[in-house]
Amino acid sequence: MSAGADRNSDRRGDPGLGADLSDLAGLTDLASSGRATLTEVARAALAGTPHDRLDAAVRAVDAPDVVFAVSVHGQRTVRASPGGAEGLRYEIGSASKPYAGLLLARLAEAGHLAYEDSAAGCLGPRPPRPVEPITLRHLITHTSGLPALPRDFYRQALPRWRTNPFEGYPAHRVVDAFLHARPRHRPGTRWHYSNFAVSVLGHALSAATRTGWDALLAEQVLAPLGLSGTSTRAGGGAADAVGHARDGVSEVPPLRIGGFAAAGAVRATPHDLLTFLEAHLRPERTPSLADALHAVRRPVLRRGFGKAHTHTLTWFQHLTDDGPAYFHCGATSGQQAFLGFCPATGTAVAAVASRRFRRADAFVPTAYGVLFDPSGG
Repeated sequence: MSAGADRNSDRRGDPGLGADLSDLAGLTDLASSGRATLTEVARAALAGTPHDRLDAAVRAVDAPDVVFAVSVHGQRTVRASPGGAEGLRYEIGSASKPYAGLLLARLAEAGHLAYEDSAAGCLGPRPPRPVEPITLRHLITHTSGLPALPRDFYRQALPRWRTNPFEGYPAHRVVDAFLHARPRHRPGTRWHYSNFAVSVLGHALSAATRTGWDALLAEQVLAPLGLSGTSTRAGGGAADAVGHARDGVSEVPPLRIGGFAAAGAVRATPHDLLTFLEAHLRPERTPSLADALHAVRRPVLRRGFGKAHTHTLTWFQHLTDDGPAYFHCGATSGQQAFLGFCPATGTAVAAVASRRFRRADAFVPTAYGVLFDPSGG
């Protein structure tokens, strides 16, 4: 899809896996509006020296564990709350989608498949007519016409909505729901955030390469980047951070993602998150992924009133005084994450917190502040 081809904007959806239905619009808006979400409270917290600002950012977020990690031209600074630990792996929810997008770009740039391949065609020899026009590009850019989640998802999810709503919906059901879906609109004409679509992308890539999702992502993305502190499954024991409910006290079990792995399964240490972002800042340092890393930075569509929101293959993009910056946020039932980078300033920001998303919390606005207002002013 070329820039500006998106005729309409649909903001409903779930950019934070595990967020309550009442939260979906709010978190989508945060993921779309960038600088406008930076509250006066967050601005005040980010005044002072760079180290002071990171310490203030950690204090501004009310969660048991908070970590802000920043890289500027390769020089890293990490600040954590008393409960936070930079060596733990944190669930990053929908911030996993840039990993899925980079994998798609890697396979496409290497000639293993094409962005315009039919997703249904990858999954079987006789794709159903309603979904045959949906391409791999449509799935990753949220322009497929698919809803946020499969129609039959909610009934099975409601009993575990605050803990693991995706657990009871396995891969074969995601694929079957896709093959029997009827898109709400013609693919490529409207933007509608969809965990369903990106999950289907994962299954399509696995089918096309005859490789399971976990192994495929590890082989094509995690290993080339040296991300040994990143996984798509809970490790158990003391390796993973513990999530918490909205009260900040009640513990939430580890995310079990069912058939939606491509949309939100990644968990990683803050240092691994920075390594992932630094690769986007300096693609030439990872020759095997360089073409793909460049590809995911190119704008592919604009949406919203006045076409104000720009998207690449997998990132939200905003213009700053220093040039474009790229970001994505995510949430699970008990954790949140923010990833962002600005090539012109050589800055990457990875932030995580172990408390369920709340409409009024300061995590996302503060993380935006660190990336978009690094001077604190």
